[in-house]
Amino acid sequence: MTQLRLTAPMRRQHILDCALPIFGERGFHDTSMNDIAHSAGITKPVIYQHFASKRELYSALITELGEEMITAVTQATGNARDGKTQTQQGFHAYFTWVDCHQDGFRLLFGGAAQRDNEFASQLRQIRSGIANAVASMIVADVDPEEQSLIAHAITGLAEGASRRLIENNLEFDPDAVATAMSALAWAGLRALNPTS
Repeated sequence: MTQLRLTAPMRRQHILDCALPIFGERGFHDTSMNDIAHSAGITKPVIYQHFASKRELYSALITELGEEMITAVTQATGNARDGKTQTQQGFHAYFTWVDCHQDGFRLLFGGAAQRDNEFASQLRQIRSGIANAVASMIVADVDPEEQSLIAHAITGLAEGASRRLIENNLEFDPDAVATAMSALAWAGLRALNPTS
């Protein structure tokens, strides 16, 4: 049987795809490059052709996952007809992403990434990116700083609920969770601007 030869970008993505569940399960410090190489069916030197270090590989995963999450939410809300629909669609996209990317959520919001300065900086950028997307949807008579604060609170609501579900290995229906969380968020947003 002939094995398909991967292009460099395909091989790089294959390494990322194989590394994600290992990092998600074991964390950064308990994952070795040997573990990743074994999972990818390659040798360690092949990994180093694409990533200079384990940190670089982990950082690339954080960037990729963060971009995917932000894109999922912004695409889902882009054509919404009103604020309530935006809120519902945003939460639906977020919890669907979390359900489909549980290892990715663990990697992004688990302990190792939070405690490391470089990774924590990347995560702050991701949180800010999500909050900025949410802030642009808040149509209330508030100043930009308050709008940003409200957006961060909404993203914190989603992250906190996801953390509870993922850390406790709870099975969940992303639609049901999104419905509950969006109702809670929308009630708060309506209180800011009762005419919407």
